[in-house]
Amino acid sequence: MDILDKAIIYAVKSHSGSFRKGTSTPYITHPIEAVSIVATMTNDQRVLAATALHDVVEDTEVTIDDIRKDFGDTVVRLVAAESENKRDSLPPKTTWKIRKQETLDHLKNATKEEKMIALGDKLSNMRAIYRDYYTVGDKLWERFNQKDKTEHAWYYKAIAELLSDLGDTFAYNEYVELVNKIFN
Repeated sequence: MDILDKAIIYAVKSHSGSFRKGTSTPYITHPIEAVSIVATMTNDQRVLAATALHDVVEDTEVTIDDIRKDFGDTVVRLVAAESENKRDSLPPKTTWKIRKQETLDHLKNATKEEKMIALGDKLSNMRAIYRDYYTVGDKLWERFNQKDKTEHAWYYKAIAELLSDLGDTFAYNEYVELVNKIFN
């Protein structure tokens, strides 16, 4: 079994029983979509494996050490770069801005591979936001820890700026188009 197959199976097991916020959509659809997006930019199996695993440390009981043991140093570095420090002892609403600013700060000096994974993740999120926004309107923001649409606009527009060196990719241009449709 190659590393991508192993990572997809690992992600399926890790996210089993989880759903996208405020929906009945199985969570695993997000990392799989992110892999599909990143695969338009690279065929590096370690990058694609890390994309499949990008939320397991952040959202499940899986640890960085588990990823290192099962997938090695390159994959663990990429997963760690995409994983937020959730500060589990504090309410998520109070740490939202701090966590998002840390993501933005990291992206300023991120590698191209880290940026591709971030773009796959954020484009998948923007696709879901776009679909749901046109179904439920501004009620959409109620499902998130941060309920202020202008804060989401700040974050997603900053992501677009920081990922602009991927501007020659279809994924980046789709991301910018969706951000503009939602937030302008």
